[in-house]
Amino acid sequence: MKDKKILKGLVIQSSKNILIALAADKEGSARYECRIKGKVLKTDSETYNLAVPGDWVTIERENVSNNVKENCVQRAMILSVEQRRNFFSRYNQKGSLSQILAANIDLILCVCAPLSPPFRPRFIDRILLQAEIAGIEAAVICNKIDLSRGDPDVNERLEEYSRIGYKVLNVSAKTKEGIKQLYGEIKGKTCALTGQSGTGKSSLINALNPRLGIKEGLINEKYDRGVHTTTMSIMHDLGTLYDNTRIIDTPGIRLFIPDGINKNEAINFMREFAVLAGKCSYGMSCSHKTEVGCKILEAVDAGIIHEDRYESFIRITEDLERIEQKARIKRRAGIK
Repeated sequence: MKDKKILKGLVIQSSKNILIALAADKEGSARYECRIKGKVLKTDSETYNLAVPGDWVTIERENVSNNVKENCVQRAMILSVEQRRNFFSRYNQKGSLSQILAANIDLILCVCAPLSPPFRPRFIDRILLQAEIAGIEAAVICNKIDLSRGDPDVNERLEEYSRIGYKVLNVSAKTKEGIKQLYGEIKGKTCALTGQSGTGKSSLINALNPRLGIKEGLINEKYDRGVHTTTMSIMHDLGTLYDNTRIIDTPGIRLFIPDGINKNEAINFMREFAVLAGKCSYGMSCSHKTEVGCKILEAVDAGIIHEDRYESFIRITEDLERIEQKARIKRRAGIK
């Protein structure tokens, strides 16, 4: 007998308008290859993608016999997406839209490496800023510590993240050092892994649960940077031994532009900057570059704000200003 069923599912993989959702009923659990039903999910918000790993969705299973096999991939249509508790996104520069990477997250894990690829603290600054915008707890995970431990610049920047209140863990997916402590941080949570290509996000998931056997990328020796292995966000369930712990492996990112704020709001989402917002002589109109009486510049001179964090802040505001300028030009030209 053929029938249609309405089920609640959890999105575990997404690529534009084709998604994989995991759903269960009295017949058992199954994976469903889902497509968006018509324009039912169109909203006023301008986003590159409508549903992502971590989203709960209502799906309609189409014309499937009742005697389906458990874990068999079936076809369905997504009817609706439940309201999100939060989401982690970036500005999709190519499409000029917000690109959501993961939803309903308890913890963002920003993975970096001391070398191979090179340590990029300004990239980390952007991830932490976006986590603050989303209201999601974040931690910095420095992988590959078996390759380098004594770089004073790396150690100084990691200590700075600890000083301003972020959890910092030094681990090695290769030697398993720090993996037990990492598991303690993520236990029972839905986490999103993000970072540059080549920092070892997939390797860390394999270290936490070797049974998953996720494909791991290599480093491009010519350019000393990672080759994209994860091309879409994918949720991995670490199993019953891990107390319902889920990790969303997001694609490796080389360029990250914060999403959801304008240039004047960035100061509110960098922890050591936020306490000084509006206190400059020129108030919120201060550019924090040359003005006399700028509390941000005074804090940099006093060592309260790290010089490199200040440079990150300036570059972020400049990127956001360019985006705003492009948006104004499009509006004047009548381009949506």
